[in-house]
Amino acid sequence: MGTALLVLFLLVILFVVVMLAKTVRIVPQARAAIVERFGKYKGTLPAGLNIVVPFIDKVRYLIDLREQVVSFPPQPVITEDNLVVSIDTVIYFQVTDPVTATYEIANYIQAVEQLTMTTLRNIVGGMDLEQTLTSRDEINSGLRGVLDEATGKWGIRVNRVEIKGIDPPPSIKDAMEKQMRADRDKRALILTAEGQRQSAILTAEGNKQSSILNAEGDRESLILRAQADREAAILRAQGEGQAIQTVFQAIHDGQPDQSLLAYQYLQMMPKIAEGSANKVWVIPSEITKAMEGLGSSIHEIAGIPKDASPRKRVDMGPTEPQLPRRSDDPEMTATNAAVQQAIAEAQIAANPGKSARAAAAGDPLSDPLDTPVDPSGPADPEAPAGQ
Repeated sequence: MGTALLVLFLLVILFVVVMLAKTVRIVPQARAAIVERFGKYKGTLPAGLNIVVPFIDKVRYLIDLREQVVSFPPQPVITEDNLVVSIDTVIYFQVTDPVTATYEIANYIQAVEQLTMTTLRNIVGGMDLEQTLTSRDEINSGLRGVLDEATGKWGIRVNRVEIKGIDPPPSIKDAMEKQMRADRDKRALILTAEGQRQSAILTAEGNKQSSILNAEGDRESLILRAQADREAAILRAQGEGQAIQTVFQAIHDGQPDQSLLAYQYLQMMPKIAEGSANKVWVIPSEITKAMEGLGSSIHEIAGIPKDASPRKRVDMGPTEPQLPRRSDDPEMTATNAAVQQAIAEAQIAANPGKSARAAAAGDPLSDPLDTPVDPSGPADPEAPAGQ
């Protein structure tokens, strides 16, 4: 008896649990449940906890209300120029009316796929290959308009349609690659030629500037060299003049007489005898008188007086070499200025401390070319007029 009561109690508990499971329905968020009573639509259960009549009401379909993404496999499509291309499409749609999506069409995903394929063939069939490859936005807009209009009665809203890929035939791909490669080679050759042209222009400009600068440098070098040669010749002439004056002054200071001239003649005789044409020399017995007569003759010819009394000393002029005064030629003036500036810079570079002290003391570097020189030489105030 006790066992029968226990079994009956367990059966009652099991019945209660089954009744609760059939009565209480929990619908997830963003879902909608379609309830049928005896095979006929009864209502739509929203998300959350819902109560239905057990064994009478039945949840037939659970519809997802979120936006869904469906990618369809590549479909062959013939273009206007009779080329077959494969097009992949992606559809973004959302169920807006669960009842209509359940009872108006058996499989709305398959219906959307077939409708997409037929619409795509209709749109691409009116375009050539190049237009198809460059008109994705136009194809997307046409597909979305047709699908949204056709699926509205099914309780579905198409939000976006995207063309994922357009694959032309392999032969067309090869031809397109060759064309693209040829176009790139053409642009590369154009850019290379343009670069060579610019390089040649820049090289020519550089050579031109270099030639101009070299010519200017040669011109300035020749001018400076000519100026240096002129000044060297002037200094050499002045040195020779100083040497002649020194010798002339030494002769006057020495007061030579006939004995000195005879002695000089005797010293020169061996050198005269060294000549190859001098075969015989006759020396007279009275060589002293001959030397005296020869000395007297040479002395008179040379203008040396017999009276060897001291004469007035000859003014030798300034000991320092004198350079001529600068001319009024602008080019020569500029050249002299450049030379003096170079000399001044060399002096500053050689003695930087001394140059700084001279600049601080206000003592400018002297210009030897600014010293006036009398071409006729220094005048002797004590010399008589006309000498």
